[in-house]
Amino acid sequence: MTIREFKMPDVGEGLTEAEILKWYVQPGDTVTDGQVVCEVETAKAAVELPIPFDGTVHELVFPEGTTVDVGQVIISVNVGGDAPAAAPAPAAPAPVAAPAPEAEAEEPQGRQPVLVGYGVAATSTRRRARKAPAGSAAAPAAVVPEQLNGHGFVTAAAKPLAKPPVRKLAKDLGVDLTVVVPTGPDGIITREDVHRAAAPVTEPAPAVAAPAPTPVQAPVAVTAPVAAGDARETRVPIKGVRKATAAAMVGSAFTAPHVTEFVTFDITRTMKLVEELKADKDLAGLRINPLLIIAKAVLVAVRRNPEINAAWDEAAQEIVLKHYVNLGIAAATPRGLIVPNIKDAHAQTLPELSRSLSELVATAREGKTTPAAMQGGTFTITNVGVFGVDTGTPILNPGESAILAVGAIKLQPWVHKGKVKPRQVTTLALSFDHRLVDGELGSKFLADVAAVLEQPKRLMTWA
Repeated sequence: MTIREFKMPDVGEGLTEAEILKWYVQPGDTVTDGQVVCEVETAKAAVELPIPFDGTVHELVFPEGTTVDVGQVIISVNVGGDAPAAAPAPAAPAPVAAPAPEAEAEEPQGRQPVLVGYGVAATSTRRRARKAPAGSAAAPAAVVPEQLNGHGFVTAAAKPLAKPPVRKLAKDLGVDLTVVVPTGPDGIITREDVHRAAAPVTEPAPAVAAPAPTPVQAPVAVTAPVAAGDARETRVPIKGVRKATAAAMVGSAFTAPHVTEFVTFDITRTMKLVEELKADKDLAGLRINPLLIIAKAVLVAVRRNPEINAAWDEAAQEIVLKHYVNLGIAAATPRGLIVPNIKDAHAQTLPELSRSLSELVATAREGKTTPAAMQGGTFTITNVGVFGVDTGTPILNPGESAILAVGAIKLQPWVHKGKVKPRQVTTLALSFDHRLVDGELGSKFLADVAAVLEQPKRLMTWA
């Protein structure tokens, strides 16, 4: 028997640790080169790890929920010789040995991501190690009814089909999935199905769950369940994406001198343009919304004010002017705030930009955003208006010189052509690094964005 060890790799740039979220294999399973054996969460994203050789799983060194340093052995595989007569038990109480039927409730889950500003995101979760039922620790049959199918859904005997985030939502809302009528493909329960079931509020919440969080709260109940009625505090471990985000924001706030400027304007014509584009047959199937036009307006304004798209290199004592735009879109995910970016957004047409935005949001929603997708950003948009707030003062994404916050678009009385009329109005806030961007440049850039959105025909003339 020849044993090879697989160590925790550095799946990002300079990462030192990662948390094991889920094992997809067990001792005794056959694995092949390139097969995904586990999912880990780094300080930047959740990443699936493929095994680089063939063989039979010998040992899972760490259980789910464990934070492991880069370079530590996480799994050993028998790559040659006779396989062991019986698969050895993991050194630690590995949860994959025989998961309990209710273990899915402990999976990394959270609310559906939305495009947001800063700080409003679900926390990283602390997962309990799964324990095998009494008398079944060595019974392989105990794990047969429950497994991940090829589409990433949890399947189990007498259990409804639902993705982990949907199960988390059901738990928060107190919905019993066994009574939910599925409308998804192949009988899969969707988030909408859970919301419909929760609307009448007929199902009681689980006895150990804290009250369901509001849409703008962190779902702390999944991190540290507390007994109902006797707990006054909940402590949430700071790790993963939230830990990295906090460190980056503190570093940005105390390194770059932030200045924020605001502009409130009439965006009615842009809203009309959105409706016209939705009806355009040439754009059928594309996601057309105000954010798409705002993103295009930002790209036009960057072209007219290229110095806004820069970075401060402290070590070299240089200002780095970027001749490309990797446009970041802030998003709240179940694992925390992330800012994936659209590479070379400046070179994309409106339909191409629409596809890129849709793909970015879908990937974030599924928790599949890669570290590479969050690196190299040059300018960020954060849409706090989805929460109904007028605007905010966003903190710069590290390495960038400016960030634009988009406020809620509301119908308000506005002087239009000499008369007070109801018009769609919004407020933009631009935060910028005052070492790179002076008041004149910041003001010109912000005014250009607003001018395009007030008169979207300028997209054709200025672009």
